[in-house]
Amino acid sequence: MTGSLYRGQAGLPFSSTLRVYEPLDAFPEEQRQAIQEAGARTASRAAVENAELLASLGRITRSGGDPFPTGRTDLVRVTSLPAPSGGSAGEPPADGDAAEPVLLYCPSQLVLRAGLAANALMEGIHGPLAELLIPEEQRDKHQERIDQVKARDGSTRVHTRASTWGIPFSWFSLFMESDHKDVVESGGRIVTVRVWAPITEALERARYAVANLALAAPDLDMLDDLAQLTEWLELFHVDSMVELDYGAVADKVYPDESPMDIRLGIECLAEGDMTGAAAAYRRLASRWIPIRQLARAS
Repeated sequence: MTGSLYRGQAGLPFSSTLRVYEPLDAFPEEQRQAIQEAGARTASRAAVENAELLASLGRITRSGGDPFPTGRTDLVRVTSLPAPSGGSAGEPPADGDAAEPVLLYCPSQLVLRAGLAANALMEGIHGPLAELLIPEEQRDKHQERIDQVKARDGSTRVHTRASTWGIPFSWFSLFMESDHKDVVESGGRIVTVRVWAPITEALERARYAVANLALAAPDLDMLDDLAQLTEWLELFHVDSMVELDYGAVADKVYPDESPMDIRLGIECLAEGDMTGAAAAYRRLASRWIPIRQLARAS
């Protein structure tokens, strides 16, 4: 990935994403061909990221005042896993043949996500400003697109969550230091870091965190975030993968020990070790508060 836009060189906010990739048979049968064909057109992850960002910039500068995606085209990210062998775990496939890779798909679903983002903006403290920036006529027009997508697809599972100016601490609870990582570099900079975990393991970790926080720190905001995250992950196929894509913020924080700090902090809370929990939080805060303060920088 070499596009300067994705590296945040255009003055855009740092944006990080949490994605779920599902096997093809997890999607409704009538959607599978379109998803498969869209995935086959994907030249590279770099091409997908830059195409999506360029399209978003085009929407906010086009005439007519409609900033929403139309849904005429939707990008699909694809990743692959080794296929399970016919024998026991760890044994080679029969006849010595290499296993075929299993493809997993994550549709962008921009129409649905744009609608959710607009609703969150309207309901937030900047609602009056949002009403000026996004005319009611355009919001109503986009709601029609959302209704069409829901009627056509029959599913409202959104495969992607996004965050600007930092990564929610709850997301780190899904991952461990030993999980697979892809570090993407270009021109001496870290473009992004992607961390992967099977959804079964991510769910187990989230449930562990929820159970311990519910007992040790029931008033913590992170508990509500984790409960919502767990409910979201439970919507997806058991053979899915979860990806945390740091985006351009990776160049500011990587190597990042946030998953370990979250795990240690929760363990300390469960054991009543307030000193250890406070130390873990201080490490997180020293790493991420400066990033979040950039949102207010001029």
